[in-house]
Order: sequence, then C-alpha cells, then structure tokens
Amino acid sequence: MNILSIQSHVAYGHVGNAAAVFPMQRMGVEVWPILTVQFSNHTGYGAWTGPVFEGAMIAEIARGVEARGVFPQCDGVLSGYAGSAAIGEAILDVAARVRAANPEALYCCDPVIGDVGRGVFVRPDVPEFMRRQAMPAADVATPNQFELELLSGCQVTSMAEARDAIRIAHGLGPAVLLITSLHTAETPDDCIDMVASGPEGIWGVRTPRIDRYFTGAGDVTAALFFTHYLRQRSVASAVSAAASSVHGLLAATAASGQSELQLVQAQEEFVAPSRRFEAVQL
Repeated sequence: MNILSIQSHVAYGHVGNAAAVFPMQRMGVEVWPILTVQFSNHTGYGAWTGPVFEGAMIAEIARGVEARGVFPQCDGVLSGYAGSAAIGEAILDVAARVRAANPEALYCCDPVIGDVGRGVFVRPDVPEFMRRQAMPAADVATPNQFELELLSGCQVTSMAEARDAIRIAHGLGPAVLLITSLHTAETPDDCIDMVASGPEGIWGVRTPRIDRYFTGAGDVTAALFFTHYLRQRSVASAVSAAASSVHGLLAATAASGQSELQLVQAQEEFVAPSRRFEAVQL
C-alpha cells in the first residue's frame, strides 16, 4: 500500500508527518511525505525555527513524484495541517491528480483548525477553506470534537447532538468520518470516546482517559484510522484498531514521563496493541 502524506514536519518531536509517517511505515505502508512546514519543533514550545512552504513548492514536489509514474499506484492521500488556504488548495490539487491517475484512491483530510481549550490556532482563512473546499473534496475526514462543532455549526454536548453534527458533516462531503477526543454528557469522566461514521452506520470506542495533553496524537490517530480503513473498508474495524493503538501509545508516553510521543519505544502498539478495545454500534 502506498500513501502520499502532505503535512507539517518537525525535526525534534512528533507532530504532523513526524508523527504520522513512522506508524504507517511500521504497519507496512510505503509513505511518500510532502512537507507543508519544516520546523525545529512544534509551536507549543513557544519558540521554533524553520520555514513555512508555499503552495507552489508543494505542487512542485508533487509534480516530481508524479513524474516517476507512480500516482496510479497511490492508494490514498492524507493531509493534515495546511497553514493557509493557498497551501490547502495545492493539497486538493495533488489529491485530484492522484485520483485522476487511480480512481480507487481515497483522500483523507484531517481538518486541523483547533481544539477544546485552545480554540482556533490556524490562520483566519483556513476554517472556511476546510468547510467550503476541503470537506467537499474528502472521502474521509477526521475532525476532533472542536472541529466537528465548528464545521457543522452545532454544539456537541450529548451523543444525540454528536449524531446531528455528524449528519451535517457528512453533508459537506465525506462519506466516512472519524471524530476524535469526543467527550459528551454520556462519557464517564475517566474515559474518552472515538466515533466513526460511514455507510455501515455509526460506531464508537471508549477508552480510559489519560489526563494529559499529547501534541501530535490527532496526527497519529488520523494516519492509523486511514490506513486501517484503506485496508479493510470498515469503519468499525478501523476505529477499533486505531483507538487501541493510540491508547497504547499514549499510555506508554505517560508512563515514560516524556513530553513527546514515544513512537519508537511504543512501536509494537501499531501492529499488535497491548489492549484491544472493540467498537460498539451506536
């Protein structure tokens, strides 16, 4: 399986492609990464170095890959942090070119906009781009709860409200949705929910909550879910596998006392999670 992953990258730590590429490779996927930024570290540290790449550079790199004649063998395109609407438009053009070469290929958009407690942390033009252009182009989308609320225009405090928001989000374009870090009135305080929705219905996985913020966890989650979905074409199987692996990774990171995701140390969690959480139809 081959996946073209267009995301940010950091030299130190694990966010964007630095979080997504290795788990997919560990699962046996050939990953072709294209970078939207090249930073020394993620911006949560408050200081960083490195450039933000323009849409033209992303297009240039993609054309070089396309020139190798491999787009017909590309099974999926995964995108994360875009940085600007112009970069997002370049990503959508690449996804369209891949799907023209291989009509079976899927595009997965992780609509990175913000998070609960942090609010919107992207440029002002990005949320509207995600709603009006990226979501309609996507086959799969992986918003967190905050992003689901923003994209759907619905407050999500209960599972009933989550269903309404998911229905509206499907109406924007994606046939498959993964909602990460979902906490509603029905979620116990010591747990966190992950919900996937697709042609086979809505499925949820509940895992123990690890009371810590993990930068890059959403990037890993999107990559794992998309990989499993491409292989199995089942939202139930994909959300169960992704949630199980992510919980194992976060538990190992918390136990290590380190601030960065312990991708290398916990790599077995990507292929054989130490604890399995089954999906339940909602």
